[in-house]
Amino acid sequence: MKLITLFLFTFCAQMLFAVDILPDDVSSKVDPIDFFVIFSLSKILWTLLFFVIAYIFITLLTKVLEFFAEKSAKARIPIKGFVPILRIALWTLFIIAIIKIIYNPPKEMLLTTLASVAIAVGFATQDLLKNIFGGIMLLFDRPFKVGDKIEVGDNYGEVINIGLRATRIVTPDDSMVVVPNMELMNTHVSNSNSGELYCQVVAKVMLPIDAPMDRIRKIAIEAAQVSRYVYLNEPIVVLFSNKMNENRSYLEMKLKAYVMDIRYEFKFKSDMTEIVIKELLSQGIINKDDLN
Repeated sequence: MKLITLFLFTFCAQMLFAVDILPDDVSSKVDPIDFFVIFSLSKILWTLLFFVIAYIFITLLTKVLEFFAEKSAKARIPIKGFVPILRIALWTLFIIAIIKIIYNPPKEMLLTTLASVAIAVGFATQDLLKNIFGGIMLLFDRPFKVGDKIEVGDNYGEVINIGLRATRIVTPDDSMVVVPNMELMNTHVSNSNSGELYCQVVAKVMLPIDAPMDRIRKIAIEAAQVSRYVYLNEPIVVLFSNKMNENRSYLEMKLKAYVMDIRYEFKFKSDMTEIVIKELLSQGIINKDDLN
């Protein structure tokens, strides 16, 4: 919004002084009085009014789409992925309509002004333009969408907004992380679900080295199969590996399963850890000292 406002104000200022930089054969055809007609007070007021209307309309439309997205688990990610593209398209159409319908400047003046604005904005906002370009590339290349769980550097969370300047993700501890789009274009991004509603979750449990793996595998698989979060169309896998901690050897169990909704990731992981450990303790497979 701030960028659009800056653009229009710069555009208006350049239009007012465009006659000074027009070629002689063109500027001779432009009546200075025409500038006061083009930029009359009434047109400026209409522009501000249409800006307010457009802002309210786009905001309400976005909220409505997000509301319906939250009502349907299957449609949530596709709808939220479409919202940023729709928002950019509507603002672009709005700016074009403002210039063409309300002001309708002469072609020569418009071309000269756009060139001047492009040069001025290019020098003044190089970093901002890089992020905007990165945002556009993210929307077209689509390495991730709104609703995906991604990992950028040390931050992992759900993408809630892909803007022109930056992308916002919410981490598991409910912290908002704002990542400039150009940084996302120049770094490795890990995507947990790649636009799909379901994703794989890995729950880890540390066990004594001599624990009976066959019995533990059976308990873990049964616990995952009855979970209300599990997506049974994908396989459930239990893997074991040897780990060292403080010069002691441990058995690490990894329970790999898919959840129906990416938002169940941490609930499922917590449930599996809790249920498996309780069952192992109740059956005497491990004791409390083994967990210290």
